[in-house]
Amino acid sequence: MKKIAMRSVRAALQLIPKNLKDKLKQNERLTGLYVRSVRKSGLFFDAPTPKQTQALYNHWLEANESAFSKPAGKIEGWQAIVFGTDNLSVTQEKVKSLGAETCLIIGESDLDALEKQISQLNNQLPTLLLNGGDLLEKAAIGHLCEGLKESDLVYCDTDELDNNGAKSSPRFLPDWNPELQYSTAYINTGVMIKTALLKSLHITNQTTIAEIVTELSLTNKNLAIAHLPLPLVHLLPSKDGESDTLERVKTVIEKHTKAKVELDEQFSVNRVCWPNSNPLVSLIIPTKNGKALVKACIESILEKTTYQNYEILLIDNGSDEQESIEYFKYLDTLDKVRVLKYPAPFNYSAINNFGVEHAKGSILGLINNDIEVISPDWLTYMVGHAVREDVGCVGAKLLYSDTRIQHAGVVLGYGGGAGHAHKNFPRFHTGYLKRIVATNNYSAVTAACLLVKRTHFDAVNGLNEKDLSVAFNDVDFCLKVKGLGVNNVYCAEAELFHHESVSRGLDISPEKAARFNRELNYLQTTWSDFIANDPAYSPNLTLKRENFSIRSAVELKK
Repeated sequence: MKKIAMRSVRAALQLIPKNLKDKLKQNERLTGLYVRSVRKSGLFFDAPTPKQTQALYNHWLEANESAFSKPAGKIEGWQAIVFGTDNLSVTQEKVKSLGAETCLIIGESDLDALEKQISQLNNQLPTLLLNGGDLLEKAAIGHLCEGLKESDLVYCDTDELDNNGAKSSPRFLPDWNPELQYSTAYINTGVMIKTALLKSLHITNQTTIAEIVTELSLTNKNLAIAHLPLPLVHLLPSKDGESDTLERVKTVIEKHTKAKVELDEQFSVNRVCWPNSNPLVSLIIPTKNGKALVKACIESILEKTTYQNYEILLIDNGSDEQESIEYFKYLDTLDKVRVLKYPAPFNYSAINNFGVEHAKGSILGLINNDIEVISPDWLTYMVGHAVREDVGCVGAKLLYSDTRIQHAGVVLGYGGGAGHAHKNFPRFHTGYLKRIVATNNYSAVTAACLLVKRTHFDAVNGLNEKDLSVAFNDVDFCLKVKGLGVNNVYCAEAELFHHESVSRGLDISPEKAARFNRELNYLQTTWSDFIANDPAYSPNLTLKRENFSIRSAVELKK
């Protein structure tokens, strides 16, 4: 009933004239009441139903019809390998009808014959990797060959064909996302690859496409992987073998790294815990007053965290409540805690930069005072990512007090700026492509709980305290770090509460709104390319909501 009521309120608001609506927004009590009511209603947990998804996909297919009817470029020749043991003849027949010069079948040949066949593939021609039963769009080969010109490997989106041959269940994938590959094997068919690379691997009649992609990504640092955001491959519904594929990917990761990998059978994802040398981590927590929040935050860190080599720097930004002042004096007597005074006006970026100047750790942690630890291994997993050579910022899975998702990665473009992926979804919802429960890459993560190497922090001159004193400083920071040639990571295994902005309140006064708009404008001007096309998202998904639904007919017309 709450959702129905709130939907009615939202519909009614659309009828209010803009000038009157703007005046209402300036009423802080009224605006605050509305925001709190919306949050309680769960209105924005708005995952599309299968029926809605199909309707949106039908509109999408109609709007993109030309992409499927026109070849992307000239085809010089190609060859194919079909994997598995099911429905092989269906795929083989389709591949040959589209002009493949050679089509090998993995799973039918004995190992000696298979190795000989692969060695005889033409290095001058690309090789398409498909699973048995998968079918291709007529224009697929042209698109894939074109995409391979500037890369070593190219993959595409997929969908399913129902019993009537209608297209459904699209999987709109992000650009190359290594952590999502390790955790979910999301690239598992529809791959065009340079044949010489393929021959560098030991392929057996049990090998999967996901293994090949994973191994190449781990053994070739300069591997160029491209993505075509078009569903050019059609799958048969309800294909089995997901756990077996993840087990084989798990084996590949353990073979080429020192990571510990566990298959989470509940969600069918790999949990990858990367090794670390036990570096000192400096956890920087800004606050003004807020004794209860700080107490819950720091005590949960001290009592629940299994990783022990850390220090806590509490930055007191002008506290004036006696009970908080007294409690902070007590904290300053603890071995793992230091309390530093920062009496200047509130500037989130400046406070954290100040904290870093006094930090001793080689790994820096930016932590809000309203964070509370849930999973004891949160810091173990996050440090494991942060120390990796190819990783920049590491964010956590953060929950509101009522356990809804507050943060599971940041998507650029939401609302014209940035927003949180899957915001307000239930705690144990898997999310789109399992991106709530699986560790994966995003262009940015929130600094409410963020780890980064000190060297990266220094390389980008920290947070921007001049232009971004409150909003979007973490997004800007993450994108600057990403510019160093590393990937930012959302770590699903690090689960914490974030009693969001309880101490600071809502940014709804006219002065705060003006400051917010200035900072939003800075983000839009500085990072326009990411806002226009976030590589960790998909151009086929909506920017109107944080629920990963397909772009609506209205959006497609723009």
